[in-house]
Amino acid sequence: MTTSETTTHTYPLDAWQIVEDRFDLESNVLDETIFAQANGYIGLRGAHEEGFDLPPGRSIDGAFLNGFFEAEPIVYPETAYGFARTKQFMLNVPNAKRITLEFDGERFALTTGEIKAYTRTLDLRTGLVTRAIDWVSPRGHRVTIHSRRLVSLSRKHVFAVQYAVTSVDFTGTVRLTSTIEGRVKNIEAGDDPRVGSTITAPPLVLQAIEAGDAVQALTHRTRNSGFSLVSAISHAVTGGRTPRHAILQDSEAQRVGLVVEAELHRGETITLTKVGAYVTSRDVPVEALSARAQTEVVSARSVGFDHLAGEQAERLAAFWADADIAVDGDEALQQGIRFNLFHLLQSVGRDGRTNIAAKGLTGEGYEGHYFWDTEIYIFPVFLFTQPEIARRLLEYRYSILPFARQRARQMGHPSGALFPWRTIAGEECSAYFPAGSAQYHINADIAYAIKLYDEVSGDSSFLREAGAEIVMDTARIWLGLGRFVDRLGGQFGIFEVTGPDEYTACVNNNFYTNAMAQMHLAFAADVAERLERDHPEDFARIAAALDLGLDEPMRWREAAQRMYLPVDEALGIHPQDDSFLDKPVWDFAGTPRGHYPLLLHYHPLVIYRHRVLKQADVVLALMLLSDKFTLAQKKRDYDYYEPLTTHDSSLSSCIYSIIGSEIGYHDQAYAFFLETARMDLDNKHGNTPFGAHLAAMAGAWLSLVYGFGGLRSQSGQLRFAPYLPGHWTHYRFSVRAQDRRLDVNVDASGVTYRLRSGATLTLMHHDRSVTLTAEQPEQFIAD
Repeated sequence: MTTSETTTHTYPLDAWQIVEDRFDLESNVLDETIFAQANGYIGLRGAHEEGFDLPPGRSIDGAFLNGFFEAEPIVYPETAYGFARTKQFMLNVPNAKRITLEFDGERFALTTGEIKAYTRTLDLRTGLVTRAIDWVSPRGHRVTIHSRRLVSLSRKHVFAVQYAVTSVDFTGTVRLTSTIEGRVKNIEAGDDPRVGSTITAPPLVLQAIEAGDAVQALTHRTRNSGFSLVSAISHAVTGGRTPRHAILQDSEAQRVGLVVEAELHRGETITLTKVGAYVTSRDVPVEALSARAQTEVVSARSVGFDHLAGEQAERLAAFWADADIAVDGDEALQQGIRFNLFHLLQSVGRDGRTNIAAKGLTGEGYEGHYFWDTEIYIFPVFLFTQPEIARRLLEYRYSILPFARQRARQMGHPSGALFPWRTIAGEECSAYFPAGSAQYHINADIAYAIKLYDEVSGDSSFLREAGAEIVMDTARIWLGLGRFVDRLGGQFGIFEVTGPDEYTACVNNNFYTNAMAQMHLAFAADVAERLERDHPEDFARIAAALDLGLDEPMRWREAAQRMYLPVDEALGIHPQDDSFLDKPVWDFAGTPRGHYPLLLHYHPLVIYRHRVLKQADVVLALMLLSDKFTLAQKKRDYDYYEPLTTHDSSLSSCIYSIIGSEIGYHDQAYAFFLETARMDLDNKHGNTPFGAHLAAMAGAWLSLVYGFGGLRSQSGQLRFAPYLPGHWTHYRFSVRAQDRRLDVNVDASGVTYRLRSGATLTLMHHDRSVTLTAEQPEQFIAD
């Protein structure tokens, strides 16, 4: 459901490209999200290099660095013990991509003159955004502009722009001005907390300007978080007659760069290649920042743009070889799926110290915070396609484990670790505890990802080096949060928590939380037993670090075995919590369409008093813990909860699609998949202009691979139950598991499993065992 009037832009269907064939001022902010580029560290919104003077609200330019943030105190009119005290927010850093163009004093702008032809293309195979513009100035001068931009996937700190201007009928002076613009600001959140930040003072303070002939740079320091940043650029110019260079420096405007003037005659071209770099004190000592930034830009400039583009294409070819999904029968979905996978790769941190934000590196929504989205939605995509990146995401959680321990103490737990609901550097940043700190399931979500990684990846070292410590220390929290309840026949209940459905808060025995806690506690006990048996030295080290009691694993197992997971006798369903079924059903028929999402139009208490869901809750547990529930039980729960779900969260549709596939509701599953697969390309939730929905992008992969493909991992064995959606003639996907690469091809005749690399693999196709070997790597199973 959308917020209100929704901006859209129809992009021509192309399996590997997103093409904008006209400049549309109305959809420009949306286009800036769609054409955003990133490399897991640098993110550049798809604003035009020239920075046209546009009406308010028609552009939200931005450059972001994953993990680079400012911090400010959270101000509460009324406070209480244990409230989160500090907010962290991703910064809009200096704009180093700016290039302006003038002809004898006339400045090029798409909002003036006449656009004869216009094309902008994001190529998902090359990673380049290219523009081709044929423009006539107000005075009648005609030129063409061809530009290419990339954010390097091979060079963490580098981006580059190649900007070529050709005269069609103009003879005169051309001026190209390439700058770093240091006076930037974050957008204000306003009434929608999903959009941006609330900032009391400019967060970046200028420290130095470097205006050398070869490299120009600005050095800034954050006001509160104490980070330093160098933004640097370097240039190469070819073509034009008698080119003249001058260094531009303006301390007041926080601007530095290069001005190039040259004479241009008909048919002649001048080309400016600009290389930029961002280097921060999170990666490099402060005293070495300037030198490192200069090294990065000079090195990249020396190899040239074509070489950088070749590196980019090579990196993406390797990615697509493992991650591509091919669909025959729906061009729009094919485009959407690849677009989503591309943005996931662009946005994910891969250094073990950063994660992936809810909006990735495409916008400032949710302040650049990391959530549970990573482990439950995004992590599986990388685990099955790029397991090296999946491990880095888990390493990030280990890096903030000390903060999780501090948070547990603040929340009254004498031992154990409680991960923050939303954060960048590890501190809890959620100012609204009913939908933040109360979501204790974050601990189990992370444990689930570690368990899945341990089963699927074939990498046994992570559990010993980091994973076991996370799993066991976070498991301790459940025994402090719940207890064995006499009224429940001695079963273990968990109190005052919020599940994934944020339209219900601070309840007892949220089913998702209890079910995931059961998994977590049992896994923690298994890990302790396994390490003590197979790796006693590692176990002794971890147990000493945790001051682990001898009886703790036994107590975890007992709580897991006696976990309270009721089924309502009358309805035959799992109640979402102890009180959910007693509430009145929300008046869906009487709610205007414009009043969705409900959170923007009704007080939280009004929503909490009703039977209404923002997103999948019980149904999500059915998907994650699939082998714990019968098909009949899944159907009853789905039938009950789906009509009560608004799907106001972008995380919802994909889960209902997956379970819909499993229980045979193929039409509904496909409809939910459609909602997910093109959520951002079609701006289905109305807020894509503020950034893409990265978890929903991952949800498209989950809907197809987990849903239509039926993939589950059960104790490390891959199980498939594929079917062909009625609109399609064929689809193909690949997975990596235990150092093996497997291709799965589905068409109307049946399914082909092909072992592309690795040792013998035995999988399950429905209830049939299939073994693939190097000698017989392929098997076809007729439908």
